[in-house]
Amino acid sequence: MASSMALSKLVCAVIMCMVLGAAPLAHAAKSGGQVFTVLSSCIGYAKGGGALNASCCNGVRALNSAAKTTPDRQKTCGCVKSLVRSVPGVNFVLVAGIPAKCGVNLPYKISPDLDCKSVK
Repeated sequence: MASSMALSKLVCAVIMCMVLGAAPLAHAAKSGGQVFTVLSSCIGYAKGGGALNASCCNGVRALNSAAKTTPDRQKTCGCVKSLVRSVPGVNFVLVAGIPAKCGVNLPYKISPDLDCKSVK
């Protein structure tokens, strides 16, 4: 039960990505729930419990591609930040490294202290 609640909270936040169609991706940057759905496969890795998988990286790449405007990027950042802060046991060093390990170049480091208003 606690794990389900943590996952629900994570839905609203973690890092950015997916293997979905163009329509769902266009909305992914706008909804915390959709960000969570896309990034849920990253949770095990973020908690130090497994290898980084293709599904996680596909999600990160998809979210990054879908967040085309500054407001979209800031909203996605906020969801990811909330997710990272709300999941017990998350290793912030691992989380910060996910984009680079997936071949995504972000101009900022994902952390619980990130000011999403500064994301351009």
